[in-house]
Amino acid sequence: MYKLSLSDYNFTIKKEQGKTYILDSIRKKYVRLTPEEWVRQHTVRYLIDHKKFPQSLMKIEVGLDVYSLPKRADILCYTSKGEPLVLVECKAPEVAINQAVFEQIAQYNIALQAPYLLVTNGVKMYSCIIHFATKKFEFLHELPSYTEILTL
Repeated sequence: MYKLSLSDYNFTIKKEQGKTYILDSIRKKYVRLTPEEWVRQHTVRYLIDHKKFPQSLMKIEVGLDVYSLPKRADILCYTSKGEPLVLVECKAPEVAINQAVFEQIAQYNIALQAPYLLVTNGVKMYSCIIHFATKKFEFLHELPSYTEILTL
């Protein structure tokens, strides 16, 4: 698959009828291995292993309504109280992270109101914090760890 800027992880991969599948540790099932899924699975491992987000507080492909249209958020991390904490949008490595990608995650966040956003194509990663009181956002050098976010 693609070489990403994220760490290499060991994944369980299988082939069936000429198609490749990867075991999603969050959904606990095999899913079709696409370039975007490769990035999503690496990002999940990054959040768990490097940023110490509890796996039990993560969901993948969360359904939501944006202006009465059904959409799916790639990864959503929650607080222990079940409140949205970090919304993640993953793109395939060949997809540029541009204004349209930021507009997409911003639209998704209208429904979710997560204070942190993370956008990645596995090669580049951008994160920001939303200051809802002032209606402003701030790009971060990197996403803080789960513990750091809870103590900020």
